[in-house]
Amino acid sequence: MECPHLEDCARILEPNLKTENNPPEFVCSVCNTEKSPWICLACGVVNCGRYVNAHAKEHYEQTEKHNVCMDCHNFMAYCYTCDEFVINDTATGHLEKLRKSLESISRLAHKTNGPQQCRRGKRRRRVPADSSENDRKRRKKEEKKLVRPPRTPGLRNLGNTCFMNAVLQSLSNIQHFCGYIKQLPSLEDKAVKTKKLNHTKKLRDFGEDTLVVEELRKIMVALWQGSKGAISPESLFTVIWKVVPRFRGYQQQDAHEFMRYLLDRLHSELLQLLPYPTTNSPFITITPKSTSTIVTAIFGGLLQNEVNCLICGMESKKHDPFLDLSLDIPSQFAVRSSKPKEGEPVCKLSDCLHSFTDVEELEESELYMCSSCKRRQRSTKKFWIRRLPNVLCLHLKRFRWSTYCRVKLETFVEFPLSGLDMNCYVLNNLHETRGSSAGSNLYDLAAVVVHHGSGAGSGHYTSYATHEGQWFHFNDSTVTACEPEVVARCKAYILFYVRRQIRLPDYLMVNGSTPATTSAAGPSKHK
Repeated sequence: MECPHLEDCARILEPNLKTENNPPEFVCSVCNTEKSPWICLACGVVNCGRYVNAHAKEHYEQTEKHNVCMDCHNFMAYCYTCDEFVINDTATGHLEKLRKSLESISRLAHKTNGPQQCRRGKRRRRVPADSSENDRKRRKKEEKKLVRPPRTPGLRNLGNTCFMNAVLQSLSNIQHFCGYIKQLPSLEDKAVKTKKLNHTKKLRDFGEDTLVVEELRKIMVALWQGSKGAISPESLFTVIWKVVPRFRGYQQQDAHEFMRYLLDRLHSELLQLLPYPTTNSPFITITPKSTSTIVTAIFGGLLQNEVNCLICGMESKKHDPFLDLSLDIPSQFAVRSSKPKEGEPVCKLSDCLHSFTDVEELEESELYMCSSCKRRQRSTKKFWIRRLPNVLCLHLKRFRWSTYCRVKLETFVEFPLSGLDMNCYVLNNLHETRGSSAGSNLYDLAAVVVHHGSGAGSGHYTSYATHEGQWFHFNDSTVTACEPEVVARCKAYILFYVRRQIRLPDYLMVNGSTPATTSAAGPSKHK
């Protein structure tokens, strides 16, 4: 967005760094960390970002007209007052001049020391010389982080594409899904051959230049190749632009809408391009007459919608497939703008799930056409989960329409990191929904997408995901290890829960067999 505060705040043209550092480096003026440095455009002081110790935000809160800062690594400007990234510049081009100055410093650092020496130098400076108790604890914490570096690179922000990056990083940690996508053969040639044999409009739409699944495969492979630099998802974003006009441009988009489009598109493409057994893949075989894909096998569930006429008692049942569940935040919690005060009840994920499955009376505008009464009557509606998916995707409906615009609900929703029990939300009179094995309806959290900011069409998306027992925070190109307590405190927007005992359909073949269940840990994704 265009920031109205930029002209008053932008004063510096180059950073004021210590000359004894050769080359100069960006460290927080408060805690001396080199992680996520942001430079204030008003005074030039460098502080760490909100995902480290938030000293840059504290600087803004303690000073006047120090609203705008710039990331010293990717050179994106951000206004704390607008709570949005800045796309405009001053009349004299302050931002462009500062970016060129920061770029020259980055080039000098790589040219003088080289990437490896820079990293080694950073590690030495993290350990201070004095031996106080606090410093020993900090050294121990830093050493622990060095032992467990980020397991995957970040994704570059192409200009408000954080919504896409957060979703892609989350999906890359759904192991059965990511493992299958990675092991697909290149589908570009297959698309050409399929078009020659089939001339339906639906198949003509999947040209070799519009294959979302092929670009997603490349992204998933790149994320797990161990690259030390951020990966650009430009090719995937370009294909998205071609096939979905509403995603064109660099304005902020909704992460949930993007995720739904991506999964739907993948399902459609795979149905058209893989109607044959893929014997070379140890992950999955799709039978010739299959109407399912890896998308429905992993994310697909089934709802039962029951409508009861309040006049004659006539009951109607309807089954609806789903890839995710959108949950309302109960009205008694929706008015809150922050975490509850001491003594106040906390909104829990179970409250949202109960609200979704509770009986509700339909409004006057939604009167049910009763087949017995032969007219529209007052009625009640209730949802049951008839079949649970292997990966339960829960979308918290944080954006609502007010009189003139969409507003965001900042309510904190408490969610479990492990052991989400879905037994009470599924039909109890169906053998296939309960399962005979213990823990079959227990889920553990695999990833979370978070929206930061107050606006529905603005703000910033990041994600958390776990791998081999370690949680990571994905903030575009920056990936940092974090503690589970940090994840539990976030205001979740999309939650991905993986079933402890994943039930694979018959056509899903793992290592040449068709087990009824497999471990949620899945196969190793390291190459």
